[in-house]
Amino acid sequence: MIKRLFDIAFALSILIILSPLLIIISLLIKLDSKGEILFSQIRVGKNNKDFKIFKFRTMFIDSEKEGYLSHGTHDKRITPIGKILRKFKLDELPQLFNVLIGDMSIVGPRPEVRKYVDFYSEEQMKVLTVKPGITEYASIEFTNENEILEQYDDIEKAYIETIMPQKLNLNLRYVRSQSILQDVRIIILTLKKLI
Repeated sequence: MIKRLFDIAFALSILIILSPLLIIISLLIKLDSKGEILFSQIRVGKNNKDFKIFKFRTMFIDSEKEGYLSHGTHDKRITPIGKILRKFKLDELPQLFNVLIGDMSIVGPRPEVRKYVDFYSEEQMKVLTVKPGITEYASIEFTNENEILEQYDDIEKAYIETIMPQKLNLNLRYVRSQSILQDVRIIILTLKKLI
């Protein structure tokens, strides 16, 4: 209950404070390329239930048909403004609406698409016992995920066999020791990393 109240208060505060920035980003996306301002995708949430996640659109229309994972720092599917939004994680801001809806929390394991959840072991499935979040330890640790992945010939295999297990270990660490204090610490670490 306390976590939910914290999530609502935090999400509302950020949305109000950053409303001018959200308007500017929306205008830049429309001017930059054809398509909608927001992008939605089905992800797996708490209790293994699907939900629709919101992001600012950072790719050209229909780019997702080429796969879920980014093709590295030189991914031609990403729009010019999209590169900036991704670099500073600004594309994630619409997920504050997911928090208000109740599908997500400010802090929690990042939600995956079903395709990759199907690879989870029984132990790894425990990350689905909590609400997914906008940020967590793995987000902080793997801010350069695209750079890591582009070192591999088979990006998807590298993600499934190398990156994803490491991220899930960090997520399980969070699940085992949840607290409001830990959430505040993760938010501070996230802001430090972005700055």
